[in-house]
Amino acid sequence: MKQRSAGKPDIELGKRIRLRRVEMKISQAELGDKLGVSFQQVQKYEKGVNRVGAARLQQIATALDVPVTFFYDGDNKAREVESLLFLDSAFSLRLLRAYSKIKDQTVQRQLVSLMESIAANEA
Repeated sequence: MKQRSAGKPDIELGKRIRLRRVEMKISQAELGDKLGVSFQQVQKYEKGVNRVGAARLQQIATALDVPVTFFYDGDNKAREVESLLFLDSAFSLRLLRAYSKIKDQTVQRQLVSLMESIAANEA
């Protein structure tokens, strides 16, 4: 039987695993130790490269102290995960710090409008 390759649901699941791990302030190596796998395997789960089976997902949920449903709570949760992962990057923090230094609200609105326009063209 041919094994299905990882896809978009696996990537979303991986993002949620990473979000929870970062929230708990534990490394990939620490999570790997709890699961009995290498940090590279945890990294592959988080990137959606490798699929997470049901039994492994239960182990991950237990290790991260959340119910399995945490990983499947609909589109609102997906948007929240994206937002939190965005805030976790160094580049995003630089962007937010620079934006917060702009005092002129007109310039702030223009900047946001420009960024939304660029994002719309990228999509």
